[in-house]
Amino acid sequence: MLLPALSGAFGDDAEAIRVGDQRASREELLAAATALADRIAGSDAVAIWATASMETVVAVVAGLLAGVPVVPVPPDSGPAERDHVLRDSAASLLLVPPAVEDGAALAEVRVPVVAVDLDARSSSSYPGPAPESPALILYTSGTTGAPKGAVIPRQAIAADLDALADAWSWTPEDRLVHGLPLFHVHGLALGVLGALRVGSRLAHTGRPTPDAYAAAGGTLYFGVPTVWSRVCADPSAARALSSARLLVSGSAPLPLPVFARLAELTGQPAVERYGMTETLITVSGRADGARRPGFVGTPLAGVETRLVGEDGGPVAPDGESPGELQVRGPMMFRGYLNRPEADRESFTSDGWFRTGDIATVDADGWHRIMGRASIDMIKSGGYRIGAGEVEDALLAHPAVREAAVVGAPHPDLGQQVVAYVVADAASEAQLIEFVAGRIAAHKRPRQIHLMEQLPRNAMGKVQKKLLAGG
Repeated sequence: MLLPALSGAFGDDAEAIRVGDQRASREELLAAATALADRIAGSDAVAIWATASMETVVAVVAGLLAGVPVVPVPPDSGPAERDHVLRDSAASLLLVPPAVEDGAALAEVRVPVVAVDLDARSSSSYPGPAPESPALILYTSGTTGAPKGAVIPRQAIAADLDALADAWSWTPEDRLVHGLPLFHVHGLALGVLGALRVGSRLAHTGRPTPDAYAAAGGTLYFGVPTVWSRVCADPSAARALSSARLLVSGSAPLPLPVFARLAELTGQPAVERYGMTETLITVSGRADGARRPGFVGTPLAGVETRLVGEDGGPVAPDGESPGELQVRGPMMFRGYLNRPEADRESFTSDGWFRTGDIATVDADGWHRIMGRASIDMIKSGGYRIGAGEVEDALLAHPAVREAAVVGAPHPDLGQQVVAYVVADAASEAQLIEFVAGRIAAHKRPRQIHLMEQLPRNAMGKVQKKLLAGG
């Protein structure tokens, strides 16, 4: 069973699951999710307008109960991105909270929209789907083109959560606190399904603000570097976390000053971990182990890693020599939805997944992530943003002739999205507003520089390294 906490094996309480001001016992969650499962059973896939709400939790659990793949849709998606996800996944329904059922955000949605009813109840039972069957289809941005759907099987989620429970000493006695989005691996697979597999209580703060984290009284906290940076900027909130036993940081490297300040204010350094949508989490520090700033830990149980040089040969684990990190293990995705060519490009002939990240590994197995093999992946506020998707959105404007997007250093976000554009009679404000109607808010450029021309090499390729931040 993927979610044993819903079997009654771990007991129950009225606030086992909290999302913002919404509360539910595990029994109430199961009954509401089963009622929704009765409505969606037999669908090929269902999409979820994945707000930070109890409705999202219920909808995801309903899909898992019914054996229907769940496709989370970011609620800040622009129409073009939303339509691509719905069309590409072939989702037959879009499940939404009642408050947005008739809202402007869902205008012209081309699939039936169904509101999630938290008060509905059913005692139906469903046979456990096959372990290899798909549980989630998570859309991820590459360096070019539209987002691809990574198909995540049930057994991969189970294997990853069990490995993390071991590494982090995660038990039913814990109270997990986070305020991360519920349409990514970190907030959804780890932050919701993890609690429902381990049996711990869950408190989602709605937004990951320092005050909300401080008031939540958790033993285990999840955050991205931007969250921890803001917590450190509020020393009283940071000190309130000193009673927690574990602070976990992921989705991007934790800046060394933030690592040090968080340890100073809370009395413990953060545990960092590494993963991707396609692989879930593969490398992490341990609750009972050392914490090394700048390192993401060692491979989880069942995970193998290796470094490969540009010549395709092995790179020594000497702590200094960089190579492309390749991984394999039981938590790998099943492939990209209807993208066999992308699958062939992503895996080696002997079955290793090419992460595209450059890393070093020392003799003790500790991994340090150096960055992308390509500069076209931007990490901003914990999000991984493909420059190509933003460039495509800009180039859709009739006045734009050329566009190059890079990540520029930002003290809070880590990187911010910056675009360099050659356009006829279009202002920065007009272009930002145009892009806002096409892609998610966190992907939109914070700055757009209008240029006469973009720097190119002799082959005509834009030389992003000559652009500020590139």
